[in-house]
Amino acid sequence: MESSQSKRSASFSEQTSQPLSEKDMEELQSTFPPDKKLKAGREYIWNRKSKRKAEYWKYYLEYVENGKLRAECKFCPKTFAADGNLNGSKNVKNHAESCLGNPINIEKEKGKEKQTKLYFDQEHESGELKCGSRIINLNDVREALVHMIIVDELPFKHVEKPGFRHFVQVACPQFHIPSRVTIARDCLELYYSEKEKLREIFKTCQRISVTTDTWTSIQRINYMCLTAHFIDNDWKLNKKIINFCPISSHKGEAIGKAVEACLEYWGIDDKLFTVTVDNASSNDVACAHLSRMVRRTGCINDGKNLHVRCIAHIINLIVWDGIKEHGVCIDRVRNDVKYVKNSPARILRFKDLVQKANIDSKSSLSFDVPTRWNSTYIMLETALKFRRVFSGLSLPDGEDLNDNERPPEPEDWEKVERLVMFLEGFYLLTKRISGSHYVTANKGLGEIASMYDMLNIWEQSEDLNFQAMAIAMKKKFDKYWGDVEKMNKFIYVALLLDPHSKMVIVELTLTDMHGPEKGTKLANDVKEFAYSLFEEYRKMYATSNIPDCGDNMSMDIDNRPEEEEQDALTWWGKNGQRYVILNRMACDILAIPLSTVASESAFSTGGRTLDPFRSSLTPKMVQALLCTQDWLRAKEVPIVDVEENLKELEEIEKEVQRGESNDVDDEVVFVDSLV
Repeated sequence: MESSQSKRSASFSEQTSQPLSEKDMEELQSTFPPDKKLKAGREYIWNRKSKRKAEYWKYYLEYVENGKLRAECKFCPKTFAADGNLNGSKNVKNHAESCLGNPINIEKEKGKEKQTKLYFDQEHESGELKCGSRIINLNDVREALVHMIIVDELPFKHVEKPGFRHFVQVACPQFHIPSRVTIARDCLELYYSEKEKLREIFKTCQRISVTTDTWTSIQRINYMCLTAHFIDNDWKLNKKIINFCPISSHKGEAIGKAVEACLEYWGIDDKLFTVTVDNASSNDVACAHLSRMVRRTGCINDGKNLHVRCIAHIINLIVWDGIKEHGVCIDRVRNDVKYVKNSPARILRFKDLVQKANIDSKSSLSFDVPTRWNSTYIMLETALKFRRVFSGLSLPDGEDLNDNERPPEPEDWEKVERLVMFLEGFYLLTKRISGSHYVTANKGLGEIASMYDMLNIWEQSEDLNFQAMAIAMKKKFDKYWGDVEKMNKFIYVALLLDPHSKMVIVELTLTDMHGPEKGTKLANDVKEFAYSLFEEYRKMYATSNIPDCGDNMSMDIDNRPEEEEQDALTWWGKNGQRYVILNRMACDILAIPLSTVASESAFSTGGRTLDPFRSSLTPKMVQALLCTQDWLRAKEVPIVDVEENLKELEEIEKEVQRGESNDVDDEVVFVDSLV
């Protein structure tokens, strides 16, 4: 009896005797997925009445190669030997059931995504493992991977690195690691998904204040970052980056039009309340353009107080003018720190002297960044603690050195000590007003007054250098804040809307800064503006079901003792219903940011630069990653500094070495110690 395989072989011989017609090839191509094409030059065989009865054969096309029959998967490039006389069909069958390009298998996998797996909980004290079971959702694992790539600013190629692949293989062997292309696609899809969620949130919020910031890529492409700040219905302050786009011009009109286009895209052009920008003249033009826009779309106070000047930027300018007056003593300390830090042997010598001097400090010497004055302050503050140690080192000195390269003299250290005291106030002030996740508007007037008092005190200093420095800084202070008309009036009203404040505090603050006569007049102007603003809100939101009781600009709030420690947003969230119109005012005004940038960038005179990975991406992908990262980051999670804590690492090294042999320290040889 002739076997089925013999019949199949004979049939194969007949089929190969004649090539397929053009019509046959077109019909054959129609059985492929849209993205799969017949391979040119391949000798395909197609028998509409094939004797192959197994269901999985419909996922293959057969062809002849070197006189032997092979099968090509319709959904991926895989091919298999398929001669019935010589080869079995196990590989063909297994691949048909597992090929992830096959839509049938994708549907099957959806039902297998949730798998019950054993897991072990470790008892921290005993070290024992508890065995249990839980559901591992492979889709959740993939989403967590995308979240990590975005939030931790990792390149897409991270998923292809051998260390990461090894980790996943150990931690979750069932998880199929996607390629970098797939990860990039997933990141974009997450961006679009989160964007639609934010769009829905914007529909429910009352008004929005924005800040602008500028970034630069390593290719010198300039980007504009636009961030929205608003208080939601739960009285939570929100900060959301809504645009990150290239800008070809720094002219004010171009910036204004770019901001307007972004607001229109999000559907919030009729909700713009204020724009906080730095003091570049182009921003004055941009704000003038946006003021015209809000007068068309609807605004408060006819858009006259739309423009808010960044307080952190002004403080930066004021402080840098002061630091320039002490360049020599700062350079001398910086050179000493650099001399010690550049040599492991000198670092060990320095630590030895610290111990002998019985200096109890957990601080470590740190370099400063020339464009960030806060790092200069930290460098000087730390170095000052080890002043006696520096005197015990053999520091470079000689006639060939410039004046600012010589070791600090005693009078230099005295200047540094006073400079640290001076900068500390501005350092703490800048950190307070640069927060992006807590209200700062109600603190603006108080912080400006605090700076005014600091400068007045230093103007009376017996040290003529510091006196001159304070006088120069006071001139710059007066340039921006000496005239009350230069300040946004919303800042005064924000203090009135603080439940812990009263109108009398505004009066005392203005009187202290401008004298009794002028201060009283300014306080009356503020009161008049607040009343007019209140009336504007009353007309806008007054309805038949809003009671008149409780709403008045005297703000005589019944603040119970247990509420005294509550922040402004918490108080308004609990008591806002008692002051319906003021509640609306507080929702808009308290959301105004005083700084254009977060605290970690508020001390810098340099621009913000994209890292090499993001600089290599298209502008659209850069926007997707930066916006999504901002939306996903939880408020309580700080931005992690990539630099490790030196003191911490040293303690780890000591701890590990205690369990090793005594010759561990000899692993590292310091070259300069042998010279």
